[in-house]
Amino acid sequence: MVGLGVFVVTLAFTSVSIDHPLWLVLFAIVCSGILGALGVIAGIWAEKFDQLAAFQNFIIMPLTFLSGVFYSIHSLPPFWLTVSRFNPIFYMIDGFRYGFFGASDVTPGLSLLVVLVCFVALSAFSLILLQRGYKLRH
Repeated sequence: MVGLGVFVVTLAFTSVSIDHPLWLVLFAIVCSGILGALGVIAGIWAEKFDQLAAFQNFIIMPLTFLSGVFYSIHSLPPFWLTVSRFNPIFYMIDGFRYGFFGASDVTPGLSLLVVLVCFVALSAFSLILLQRGYKLRH
């Protein structure tokens, strides 16, 4: 909802064309599910608010910065290019880039496959944690 609100506000200042709206909506839904599952996992794992911040600062932020948000991953040295290919957030960003601009570093089908696999795996893991009651009070 926040992203949609920001998008609507930006329409007042610039014209934005969406090349592939179906892909954009699909990636928005699946990526929201991934981040939601990560939030559930972090919330179950963390005992203090500081641990939630550590999850954000030491896991989410580095993966985001290595995902090609601010640059093309093809400008990276070979080692970091390979590391970026194993980063699921890269495929999330690349899917959004394809939805908005019609350009991507990998095929959109591969991005969608990686994002869906991550969504299923993280959702299953969070459900397992909830079923087992891991660190939950009864």
